[in-house]
Amino acid sequence: MERFYITTPIYYVNARPHLGHAHTTILADAMTRFNRLMGREVHFLTGTDEHGDKIVKAAEAAGKSPQEYCDEISAIFKDLWPKLGIENTQFIRTTDPEHKRLVQMALQQVYDSGDIYFGEYGGHYCFGCERFYTEKELVDGLCPDHKTKPEYIAEKNYFFRMAKYQQWLLDHIKANPDFIRPEQYRSEVVSLLESGALEDLCISRPKSRLDWGVELPFDKDYVAYVWFDALLNYLTALGWPDGEMMQRFWPAANHLIAKDILKPHAVFWPTMLKAMGLEPFQHLNVHGYWLIKDTKMSKSLGNVVEPLSLAGKYGLSGFRYFLLREMSLGHDSSFSEEALCGRFNSDLANDLGNLFSRTLAMTHKYFGGQIPQAGQGGPDEEELMMLAKDACLNYQRLFERFQTAKALDSLWELVRGLNKYIDTQAPWSLFKEQNGSRLATVMYCVLECMRKVAVHLWPVMPEAASAMLAQLGVAEDPASINLPAEAEGWGNLSAGTEVAKASNIFPRVEPPVADTPAEPAPKAKQADKPKAAPAAAPAPQGPKDPIDFEDFQKIELRVATVLEASPVPKADKLLLVKLDAGDGEPRQVVAGIAEFWKPEDLVGRQVVVVANLKPRKLRGVESQGMILAVKREGGLELLAPSAQVTPGSAVS
Repeated sequence: MERFYITTPIYYVNARPHLGHAHTTILADAMTRFNRLMGREVHFLTGTDEHGDKIVKAAEAAGKSPQEYCDEISAIFKDLWPKLGIENTQFIRTTDPEHKRLVQMALQQVYDSGDIYFGEYGGHYCFGCERFYTEKELVDGLCPDHKTKPEYIAEKNYFFRMAKYQQWLLDHIKANPDFIRPEQYRSEVVSLLESGALEDLCISRPKSRLDWGVELPFDKDYVAYVWFDALLNYLTALGWPDGEMMQRFWPAANHLIAKDILKPHAVFWPTMLKAMGLEPFQHLNVHGYWLIKDTKMSKSLGNVVEPLSLAGKYGLSGFRYFLLREMSLGHDSSFSEEALCGRFNSDLANDLGNLFSRTLAMTHKYFGGQIPQAGQGGPDEEELMMLAKDACLNYQRLFERFQTAKALDSLWELVRGLNKYIDTQAPWSLFKEQNGSRLATVMYCVLECMRKVAVHLWPVMPEAASAMLAQLGVAEDPASINLPAEAEGWGNLSAGTEVAKASNIFPRVEPPVADTPAEPAPKAKQADKPKAAPAAAPAPQGPKDPIDFEDFQKIELRVATVLEASPVPKADKLLLVKLDAGDGEPRQVVAGIAEFWKPEDLVGRQVVVVANLKPRKLRGVESQGMILAVKREGGLELLAPSAQVTPGSAVS
């Protein structure tokens, strides 16, 4: 069986987890689930990095010993992952006794081979990075990451002969274009290696300066440099050198990192492996930063985003979808709650949620809630089947390369195509025409493609995808479905299967309220002026002519979901709104709300309509009901239920 080994960086425990940690680990989880659906055996490793200067300082600031501090923060990371739907196979800590033992074994092996030597070195040391910088690596004399001036330190230490492997590494990268991806980071490493001689790597710290680390097996007065310790976790977790897991999963390793730790993973790590006599890993996959107002997320800047609060507000599936849809591998991405809300409403509530809601409702209205037996399709069905196949295969090809944003965009071509197919085929008209065979074919095609969408979404949003499949009557465990077969095949839904009556997986969410601007400072006090008497508040008006209860009972109020909206030509105040009011076919209402609502802001919202109003024409356009609203000073509010309900629900 083909195997896939996925790792995240082991996260440094000098701070609590934030959005950046969540994104990387969710991406690794999605890749794990995807590769299982592709028929591979997968091992997913994450964990915490717990040695070094910064840990000691963080522990001192917290009034705890380094071990107590590491135990506390590591547990926070470990406990967070299940809450974000992450199912890692293994969690490693660099304070684990077995990890430390194997790190010492690796150090001794490289030392015995002659690739570690003792020498004296003076360099610019950044305590934030816990590494020495050369003069040419500094930017205006400052650390390029922390923008602080490093401290010049001269001391005796142990060094790894990294320069010995410079040409080998350069040749390997050029011979394997996919070794580092995407391309811009491969080019960056090649440029680094070609720009001059690679220096040897200082791999120890004297205990006189730092004693929180893995002690060198050949010199008790030194501990290992944190990177030489941390990188080895990818091997020690597998039981290097001769563990059964090591034999199965190395070198099928896909390391997933952010761009700030490119050099340790692209230069230190492969040369370390070469010195140990091991094959290099398969791929290094590099993603960018999440930016808050164009600034990298940082604890020191106080702009970190706490992932659990967002997952609680938008749902775990919506949160995971946003992270994997919004960031393209290798590129930075801006985060804002407004962007999360917009993506949720447009993609999930409007496109996908509406597709499931309207299709399940029509299946119940036309076929008693059972998947119909499809008849012979025509050119439109052939086109839809080709769209489904192309979208699914493109999704798989892109997801394979960690390009989740592009993969999801490809899958959404099918989602949008299905909504368009429903509109053009008009099942409600086929029902009125009693064209049962054609209606059955159309509905089956939509339902079958909805299954394909749900299956392909399982790596991204396992919770919601499982619910969607259950609504389609799919009893299979999603984790057992073969993704290539799903893309190529047709007819996986069985006629006669019961589907759910309604779907409410992605209720539309209200945009976050912008911060209220600060009150202007009061002006300097001036001489008192006579104040005008306040205008009398308008007296409340009583009800107009009372009606009998029997009259009120004649009014049929329903909740409807807005499918689309557009301006009425030559009518500045009117919008033509198409609604799903539970009739099985869209109804259109002309509403005088254009002054207060943009058409795109209405799509996906639920409104209350007078459903049994006699149709009448407004500006030549027939209106089949009335949307209820409340006027307020400077605006207009639409009446709506407090939570999402099934379209067509009666208001009582």
